[in-house]
Amino acid sequence: MENLEKYNNAFEQVFGAKAEELNDNYGKDTVDEWDSVHQLSLIAQFEESFDIMFDPEDIMEMTSYAKGKELLKKYEVEL
Repeated sequence: MENLEKYNNAFEQVFGAKAEELNDNYGKDTVDEWDSVHQLSLIAQFEESFDIMFDPEDIMEMTSYAKGKELLKKYEVEL
């Protein structure tokens, strides 16, 4: 599975999102279900899928599909 597929799969599993819904506008301001529990679940999925550990500051910043892509670049994960 490619990294982008893993990334999208995390959103699909945590939020029940469909792949066609995922874009840079998908985030806490546009998704009613986005709360701290879902955000932590998303982080856990990323950490497991990409074998990384996020810094606490980065966990707090994980508030959208676009921001997640930025954060993964910081950890040298190419999507």
